[in-house]
Amino acid sequence: MSRPGADLSGPHLFPPGAQAYDSEMSDHPKIVVLDRLQTGESANPAPENILAGIPRARASNQYAERTQQFYCGIWTSTSGKWRVRYTEHEFCVLIEGRVRIESVTGERTELRAGDAFVVPAGFEGIWEVSEPCKKWYAIFEVKQS
Repeated sequence: MSRPGADLSGPHLFPPGAQAYDSEMSDHPKIVVLDRLQTGESANPAPENILAGIPRARASNQYAERTQQFYCGIWTSTSGKWRVRYTEHEFCVLIEGRVRIESVTGERTELRAGDAFVVPAGFEGIWEVSEPCKKWYAIFEVKQS
């Protein structure tokens, strides 16, 4: 997954040191209810990837399984535009705001509150937040051994 300071930051960003609940660590796994009001930690795009605005993003990872190949939570961002490159698969549900995602081939996807979408591993392009947004995310990234 793209991290702050990496070549190209993804819009979700797993902040270093972020803690998340893993129900598999228990002998009796439990349902994990996610909290949409959590604000999380700073997860701004790397400065060299920003194309417009001064986006301020936050991520709150609320669940991760023990290998950290799958995790989910909530992400918010103010307006801005930046380059992204995904090494992970990300399922998103936009719950506030508006975004535009443009691939390196020029395909544009406009999304607004209520839209659900997947960004596949290998996607490269531009993520633009036109109205401050909030999204649920679920990420799967195969760990290289």
